[in-house]
Amino acid sequence: MEGVDVVRELIRIEEKLEHIEKLLNELLEREESYAIMKLSEESLKGFLEDEPDLYSEEDLKVRYR
Repeated sequence: MEGVDVVRELIRIEEKLEHIEKLLNELLEREESYAIMKLSEESLKGFLEDEPDLYSEEDLKVRYR
């Protein structure tokens, strides 16, 4: 009977470890995506700084009567 309980516990632990591994992989993917977006933002910053604005603040304001 004790052998069966040990096997069940090992299966339960393995399932939990698989779930944790899946969560860690998702977290790493999100972190990588954020790093790529941040790198893109930084690399385009110098290029876009010299470009004229398409809209002024006045263009963006909504006027109510």
